[in-house]
Amino acid sequence: MFYSQRHLLTHRVITMLGRKEMDFLDKLGKDALFSTGHKLSYNDILQGLIDFAMEAGLSGENINSASSWKERLLEKLAYQKKS
Repeated sequence: MFYSQRHLLTHRVITMLGRKEMDFLDKLGKDALFSTGHKLSYNDILQGLIDFAMEAGLSGENINSASSWKERLLEKLAYQKKS
């Protein structure tokens, strides 16, 4: 695939995370490495979270902060566990 074609298909996302969040992402990646032999990249982890939210039918409606987004995710997880 040529760079220009790939560029049309992907977008770079820059995020500002604190040490706690970065440590968590590092731990997820390393846990995957030691249990499966494949280290999850930050990109893999974020793609998985986004895919989950999309498949779960989550939206940004009535979300006004990171904490309200977290609440929505936890509610969806609790609902999925019951089903």
